[in-house]
Amino acid sequence: MFFRKEVIVIKIIKILNNNAFISQDDTGNEVVVMGVGIAFGKKNGQIVEPSNRYKIFSNINSKIIDRFKNVFSDIPEDYLEITERLIFVMEKEYGKKIDDIIYVSLTEHLHGAIERINKGIEVANPLLMDIKRLFKDEFEVGMLGVKEVNQRFDVAFSEDEAAYIAQHLINGQLDNLVDINDMSKLMQEIINIIKFTFRIEFNEESIYYYRFVTHLKFFAQRVIDKQIYTSENDDMFDLFKEKYVESYECVVKIDNYLSKNYHYHLNSDEQLYLLLHIEKITKNAKITSEEG
Repeated sequence: MFFRKEVIVIKIIKILNNNAFISQDDTGNEVVVMGVGIAFGKKNGQIVEPSNRYKIFSNINSKIIDRFKNVFSDIPEDYLEITERLIFVMEKEYGKKIDDIIYVSLTEHLHGAIERINKGIEVANPLLMDIKRLFKDEFEVGMLGVKEVNQRFDVAFSEDEAAYIAQHLINGQLDNLVDINDMSKLMQEIINIIKFTFRIEFNEESIYYYRFVTHLKFFAQRVIDKQIYTSENDDMFDLFKEKYVESYECVVKIDNYLSKNYHYHLNSDEQLYLLLHIEKITKNAKITSEEG
């Protein structure tokens, strides 16, 4: 993950386009500086004055630096502007931190996708339905991206492209790159265990379901990556498993399933969080079912 900070006075080493240039940090390593119009009318060697309009991308290896150079030098600025807009919405309106690598990967993706559709090639997204259900925020921002791309480039992207954009936004929130298909599959397996245990359908529009799916996203990453951390809430877990017996029994089923199929065992913290989420979403589902 990159370290991003606001820029102080900095020297232009190489202009990439009107909105970006290469500079160096105090140790002589290359950094990328980006901001609307930051390099407009400037020349290599000039000093850029302090401003809160731009960002610096540092701690970047040479391969990523080369990708930045390619994006800013060879890809029209319209693509980067759309990427910036989507990252801004994801972070400011949905409160989700996106890794800086998405400035590169999503811009490259949009450029390639538009080249393909202009040749009459649009690739169906096999994860479309999973992403629509399990990653609603990212899909909504993906649809915003599709709308902007269609208007700006006079193309006709569909929901499939929105799901591809969403995949980049999902990956940008994860510590490590995880196969979205694997993550979606695991999330759906856990959801199915809960549905089967309680014989219910969830109210997917409820805040409880939204929070649960958000928790599942990062939980699934930990399971797939075999990330294990120390449990600190044993006493609280003992209290709630006695209070919410049915939900606890469901957690045990999930734990057994993960142990058998993923060689992953839930610690008491993970069981506690799952238990509380399950209690809330099943209660909400029962209320919704009774009202219906």
